[in-house]
Amino acid sequence: MKRLLIYLKDYKKECAMAPLFKMLEASFELIVPLVVAAIIDTGIGAGAGKAYIVKACLILFALAFVGLVCSVTAQFFSAKAAVGYATKLRHALFGHLQSLSYSEIDRIGTSTMITRMTSDVNQTQTGVNMVLRLFLRSPFVVFGAMIMAFTIDVKAAVSFVVAIILLLIVVGGITKISIPMMKQVQGRLDEVLLVARENLVGIRVLRAFCKEEEEVQRFAEKNAALTHYQNKAGSVSALMNPLTYIIINLAIVWLIYTGAVQVNHGVLTQGEVVALYNYMSQILVELIKLANLIITMNKALASANRIADVFAIETSMEWKESAAFGVQNASDEVDCPGQEESMVRFLHVGLTYAGGGEEALTDIDFTVKRGQTIGIIGGTGSGKSSLVNLIPRFYDATSGEVFVDGKNVRDYTQEELEKKIAVVPQRAVLFKGTIESNLRWGKEDATREEMELAVAAAQAEDVVKAKGGLSGEVAQNGKNLSGGQRQRLTIARALVKQAPILILDDSASALDMATDAKLRKAIRELSYRPTVFIVSQRTNAIMDADQIIVLDDGEIMGIGTHEQLLSECVVYKEIYESQFKKEVTA
Repeated sequence: MKRLLIYLKDYKKECAMAPLFKMLEASFELIVPLVVAAIIDTGIGAGAGKAYIVKACLILFALAFVGLVCSVTAQFFSAKAAVGYATKLRHALFGHLQSLSYSEIDRIGTSTMITRMTSDVNQTQTGVNMVLRLFLRSPFVVFGAMIMAFTIDVKAAVSFVVAIILLLIVVGGITKISIPMMKQVQGRLDEVLLVARENLVGIRVLRAFCKEEEEVQRFAEKNAALTHYQNKAGSVSALMNPLTYIIINLAIVWLIYTGAVQVNHGVLTQGEVVALYNYMSQILVELIKLANLIITMNKALASANRIADVFAIETSMEWKESAAFGVQNASDEVDCPGQEESMVRFLHVGLTYAGGGEEALTDIDFTVKRGQTIGIIGGTGSGKSSLVNLIPRFYDATSGEVFVDGKNVRDYTQEELEKKIAVVPQRAVLFKGTIESNLRWGKEDATREEMELAVAAAQAEDVVKAKGGLSGEVAQNGKNLSGGQRQRLTIARALVKQAPILILDDSASALDMATDAKLRKAIRELSYRPTVFIVSQRTNAIMDADQIIVLDDGEIMGIGTHEQLLSECVVYKEIYESQFKKEVTA
C-alpha cells in the first residue's frame, strides 16, 4: 500500500483540508448535546423562559449550518484527492503494464490486468475518499464524546470507556479476518472476468461448436465460487453492525439506569443525562460509520495489495537508455565475419519461454543480407513466430545473440529498434477510428501520398474505396471488415512505416493466392528495398524468396532456395508435396 501513496503527493493540501474540515464539523457536533442539556436544565427546568430556549435553538441551527458547510467542503477536498489519486494510479499502472515484456504479460494474463486497471483501482479510490472523510472524524467523535462525558460525570463516563474498549476488540478482530477474504474475492473476480472475456471474444467459435450450454455451466461454476467467497467475506463483515449495536445498546441501558439513580440522588440533572445519552448515540452512529469504513478499507487494501503486486513485477527486458554505437561483442568479430553486409544475424540462438520447460528454439544460426526476402516455413508449433519475435525483441533469446544491422538488439534503445522494424502479426488488430488513423500508427506524420502508396502495395485500394476513402470508419478491432480486409490494412499500416526490416508473420493467410502473389510482387518492387521475412505454412507464398528457412520442432532443418530444398531437405519436400500433390493418372 505504501508503494501507492506516492500518487497522493500532489494532493497534500486536499489530504490535510478534508480531515481538518471533518473534525471541525465533529467539534460543532460535540457541542450540540451541551446546548440541548442547557435547554432542558436552564430553559425548561429553571424556567429561564422562551427567549432563552429560542436563543439556544438558534445556536443549534447555527451549529448545524456551519457543520454542513464544513462537511461539504471536506467532501469536495476528499473527492478531489481521491479522483486525482485514482487517475494518476491508473496512468502509472497502464504505463507499467506497457513496459512489461511479452513474458510478463503472458504470465499475468489479460483478464487480471483488466480487473486491476478497473475494479481494483476503483476500490482504492473509494477507500481513499472514505479514509479522508471518516478515518479521523469517527475516532475524533468517539473519543471526543468520551472526554465530554467525563466532564459531565466520571462515574457515568466509565461505561463509555468499557464500551469503546469492547468495540475496538470487535472491530480489530473482524478486520484481521476479513482482509485476506477480500483478496480471495478479487481473485475469484479475475476468474469470472476471464471466462466472460473468453466467451465474448470467441462467441462465434463457441456457437460453431454448439458449446453454449457447457460455457454457461462453466461460467455458473466460476460465478458460484465468487458468490461463495463473497458470502463468506460478507458474513464476517456483517457481524460488525450487530455486535456494535449490542455493545452500544447495553451501554445505553446501563447509562440510563445509572443516570436515573444519580438524578434521583441529585448528583446529575435531567439535562446532563440526556447529554450523556446523546454522546452515547453519537458514538453509536460514528462506530457504525467506522464499521462501514473498515469494510471499505479492507476491500481497498486488498485491491491495493493486488495493484502493488503488479508494480512489483519488473520487466525481464532492459533497454539501453542511450545508443551504444560502436560497441561490438568480441565473438561477433571472430565468429561472424562480413557483418557489414548483413541486416539480421542469429548466432546460435536458443529460446525457452517462462515456465515452458523445453526450448522453443534450439541453436538457430543464419545470416540475412540487406534487401533479401526470407521465407520461414514449418509445421504448427515448429517455432516460426518465435523466431521472428526475437528480431524486434518481443522476447529475449535465452542463449546466443541476435543482431540487427550489425548491432546486438540488446544494445539498441527501444525507439531505435522500433524504427528499424515493421511487424504485421498473425492476428490482424485494428483500432476504432478511421482507416487513416489506423495507418498513422505506422507513421504518425505520414503524408496522404505515402498512405495511398502503402494501401496500393497492400492490395487494399478496394477496401479503402468501399469505405469511402481514408476517412472511412473502422469499428473496434475492425469488426466491420472481413478477415482479408483487416489483414491488408494491417499490412498497409506496416508499409507506411517504410522500415528497413519488414516481418509478415503469416499475415496473408486470409488472402487468395492471386492477391497474395500481387502483394508479394508489390513488396519486392518497393523503392526502399526492405529486408523481408515472410512466415507462412504455404510453400507458394515463399517459393520466390531468396532464402527459405525450414523449421521443425524449433530446429533448422534446412536453408536454401526452393529448388535446393526440394532436393536436399526432406521436411520441406514433404510440406511441398502435401500442398502440390500430383494427380495420378491411370
